[in-house]
Amino acid sequence: MQEKHLFEYAIIRAVPRVEREEFVNIGVILYCKKANFLKTRFYLNKEKIQALCQETDIELLEKYIEALERIAAGDETAGPIAKLDLPSRFRWLTATRSTILQTSKVHPGLCDDLGEMLDRLFEEMVG
Repeated sequence: MQEKHLFEYAIIRAVPRVEREEFVNIGVILYCKKANFLKTRFYLNKEKIQALCQETDIELLEKYIEALERIAAGDETAGPIAKLDLPSRFRWLTATRSTILQTSKVHPGLCDDLGEMLDRLFEEMVG
């Protein structure tokens, strides 16, 4: 019998106007220490984001997303945070912040297949 994986995940949100606290779910980050797994998945719905704030700089938001993906992947050219170990990168990526990119609280779960779970969470939370 295959052992279940204990994992943690957070939803990544675009918050075009931080002071209004309105957001659009744009991604998921999933981490499992035991499996040495840290992956993200994104979809940027530009129409939804600009419905909240027409002035949102979509190109800049895309650059921020790219930076998060590179840090999660451990791309050493992405700066010092990307060079940290997996748990430290996950904690940094999911830290509370008041910027255009934010994450939900971290939630735990159990699953058989981490990649499949990432896909399922993405479909449920981002669409």
